[in-house]
Amino acid sequence: MKPLNAEYPFLYETHLHTNRGSACGHNTGREMAEAAKLYGYAGIVVTEHNWGGNTCIPKSLGWNDWVDEFTKGYYEALEYGEQNDLDVFWGYEAGFDATEFLIYGLTPDWLKTHPEIRDATVEEQFELVHGGGGIVVHAHPFREEYYIPEIRLFPNYVDAVEGVNATHSCHRSKIHNDPKFDERALAYAKKEELPITAGSDVHSTEMLGGGMAFRKRLKSLHDLCDAIVNDGDYILTNGDVWFDKRGMLCSIVNS
Repeated sequence: MKPLNAEYPFLYETHLHTNRGSACGHNTGREMAEAAKLYGYAGIVVTEHNWGGNTCIPKSLGWNDWVDEFTKGYYEALEYGEQNDLDVFWGYEAGFDATEFLIYGLTPDWLKTHPEIRDATVEEQFELVHGGGGIVVHAHPFREEYYIPEIRLFPNYVDAVEGVNATHSCHRSKIHNDPKFDERALAYAKKEELPITAGSDVHSTEMLGGGMAFRKRLKSLHDLCDAIVNDGDYILTNGDVWFDKRGMLCSIVNS
């Protein structure tokens, strides 16, 4: 078990994939939840790639059936979490030609009743998600990879920026590892005066340790959303070092 931060002991992984919904995932929802619990996380947000990204769910399915398949990893993780004192929340990662956004604060039932979001633009997504009580976070906005044709920024259509992505900067990461991606994201968030989040973008049971840490345990995903958009009390980590919520390295150290 990873030692937790003494002042902010409740660490949440905000960006996690399973092999039930993401073609790039390596493990089941239960396996991912168990690994997170063993690492020391208080909770996780399951964020599978949606229909616009690297999903493994056939697009030929009817919409309700598609959503049921898409959420299997989440429900597997949730079952484990309920049995083992791990908070498990649902979100997803929306893709627009490899520009990606983390969607928090909606529910699978909301998704079933809003099939129009499949054809939404980035701008329309923002309005739809807000209408459902959720928020939009720009995931790893400055990542450079062969499958990303260009870097596109939408400061007016996101609520926050994933400024710390452990895949980019944790020493345990084996892919996308380039700290400059986070450095640019943090600078962008500060320039646009957008809140900053942190997560690992983890696809296997090898936990990287990134995420957002709180003084008190979250009661729901809405607590996370509220903390992000309303200047809540939290710190950020890439699994190696701690940052304050403005993205500055902070003196708080692991216990």
